[in-house]
Amino acid sequence: MTSTESSLFTTLGPHSDPEDSEVEPDCRFNEEFKFILLPVSYAVVFVLGLGLNGPTIWLFLFRLRPWDATAIYMFHLALSDTLYVLSLPTLVYYYAARNHWPFGTGLCKFIRFLFYWNLYCSVLFLTCISVHRYLGICHPLRALRWGRPRIASLLCLAVWLVVAGCLVPNLFFVTTSTKGDTILCHDTTRPEEFDHYVHFSSAVMGLLFGVPCVVTLVCYGLMARRLYQPLPGAAQSSTRVRSLRTIAVVLTVFAICFVPFHITRTVYYLARLLEADCWVLNIVNVVYKVTRPLASANSCLDPVLYLLTGDKYRRQLRQLCGRGGPRPPTAASSLALVSLPEDSSCRWTAASQDGRCPTPRADRL
Repeated sequence: MTSTESSLFTTLGPHSDPEDSEVEPDCRFNEEFKFILLPVSYAVVFVLGLGLNGPTIWLFLFRLRPWDATAIYMFHLALSDTLYVLSLPTLVYYYAARNHWPFGTGLCKFIRFLFYWNLYCSVLFLTCISVHRYLGICHPLRALRWGRPRIASLLCLAVWLVVAGCLVPNLFFVTTSTKGDTILCHDTTRPEEFDHYVHFSSAVMGLLFGVPCVVTLVCYGLMARRLYQPLPGAAQSSTRVRSLRTIAVVLTVFAICFVPFHITRTVYYLARLLEADCWVLNIVNVVYKVTRPLASANSCLDPVLYLLTGDKYRRQLRQLCGRGGPRPPTAASSLALVSLPEDSSCRWTAASQDGRCPTPRADRL
């Protein structure tokens, strides 16, 4: 073994990773980089995420009401990101203290649970926005029925509950353990239960990431085909630009935050489960640890969606920053989607298509 390769490995000691020491008894990895990378990256995400999502929630609550369906999805997306970044100071301390967790087993379980709850709620809220945008562009009449704020609110409630229900086993898998004077907060579970955890994690990933990812890609593929067809009128041109921005932002979040994390985590878990060669295992471990902060970065990238797709949001944000006088609250519609007032007396019947329904409108946040 060359000197370069041997520098990657070390016996279990103060610089090794005791959190993952169950990988192989004779295979340890010097993860000194983790005790710098993770505290710094989580601290940056905390500052940026709170600074971006905090004002966003305030604007949605006090300056951008009433909400349409997409505004509801975006508010819940911002709420999910905010709840997550509020948990990061404990992880900053944990990794800065070199894997020492003094906050108790219950908080360890909750913080690890909150990470995946935010991650998959964000995925599903972005998927809801994508499907809603797809209906508005490709099936505007269906958008009148399925794009109501009441339905959006019920879907958001379902997202919170479904994701929480799927992640309940994580509360039983995640635990703490003691090694000398160090208390570890495991990201996975005990060594003897790791194979069961991999099966659980794979099922959750397929259901809460794989399926929404495919749905999002299909929706955006169909939207792109529709948007590149000739559309008359300036309003249609504005809708086209807004929709293309939405596609670009959401796909960027998936490409940077979600996809690398899930790929490297899957490879890492399989390498451990199959007891791969020690050198391969440690290379995979490094790549996985490097992509973990990327999954947290979605809390900072999601607000870009509101900035690029909402005229009223940008205007209210400029006023919040002191660039304009106060204005009364404005109706919030985030992506110029076809929408129908919640109190409309029009119903989805054959008679509703004979001209007596109100004309669909395209609002802008």
